[in-house]
Amino acid sequence: MGLHSISRRHGPQSVTTGAKQYLLAPDFTLLQPDGQQLHLAFYRGKVVLLDFWATWCDPCRDEIPHFVELQQKYGDRGFQIIGVSMDDSPESVRPFYQRFHMNYPVVMGNAKIGELYGGVLGLPIAFLIDRDGRIYAKHIGATAAATFDKEITTLLQSE
Repeated sequence: MGLHSISRRHGPQSVTTGAKQYLLAPDFTLLQPDGQQLHLAFYRGKVVLLDFWATWCDPCRDEIPHFVELQQKYGDRGFQIIGVSMDDSPESVRPFYQRFHMNYPVVMGNAKIGELYGGVLGLPIAFLIDRDGRIYAKHIGATAAATFDKEITTLLQSE
């Protein structure tokens, strides 16, 4: 599958850490595998890690246990991970979610949400969104847990 390759092309929503002006994260409403709707706007006021992933993506599988730990560590401080599965159907996501003990919501992504976020041509891709709903950082490919930890801490400390 072509989605294994990592693209370095940055779309209009890409932002580099340290920039003075951050772009607003595109809002969305997507279905969770159980059919419930999730609205990104509901999480305004929290630091959000938006993780684009898929069940067949090995680097994604490697990151998920770290995300579970980050959600446990920072969830009560105003942090929320939202997984955006780029799988074709929820049938493969439901058992994966249970097997990996994912403790954060997952929605079913599509080409439109990928385009809104500048083109999701490789997985994983993660966006760190500040409390004001602005993209603070974009990580293409597997990223060290320590990097996320540092950025999350920085955003949680800034009001």
